Amino acid sequence: MAVIELLWPTFALVALIFVVWFTLFIQRFTHMRRHPPGPRDFADGEAALRYFRPVEMPANNLANLFEMPVLYFALVPLLILTGQANHVQVALAWMFVLARSIHSFIHIGPKKVQWRFFAYLASVIVLMAMWIGFFVDMLRVAREYSRAIGALGGVL
Repeated sequence: MAVIELLWPTFALVALIFVVWFTLFIQRFTHMRRHPPGPRDFADGEAALRYFRPVEMPANNLANLFEMPVLYFALVPLLILTGQANHVQVALAWMFVLARSIHSFIHIGPKKVQWRFFAYLASVIVLMAMWIGFFVDMLRVAREYSRAIGALGGVL
């Protein structure tokens, strides 16, 4: 059943978000233990950003996981509610999660901007394909619905 299968990559994306959050928590906690903050370090937002600059990548990545993935999280319930969750969408969902995972790994780890960009671009292209596929499926359903209503009109 594609509905259940669509939930697994969604759970994986949620797990990725928590892994990034946990990484952020550990890196900030370790930074604060090694470099105890003073009152000036949190005097304002700019000071706090400067203080956490050495461990800012997990925070940047966590924020990034609430940008394009929001469109994924909006699409999944629509696919389920409209009955359009299918094996193609499931495969695309896994590709999206894989690309986002690679992006997060590079963003927090080796910080290779070109590789990270390609992972990001791949995730956007896959997400766009998911939305276009959903749109096309909904056009087909709307056309079938109109035909069925038209056929009923001729019967009545």
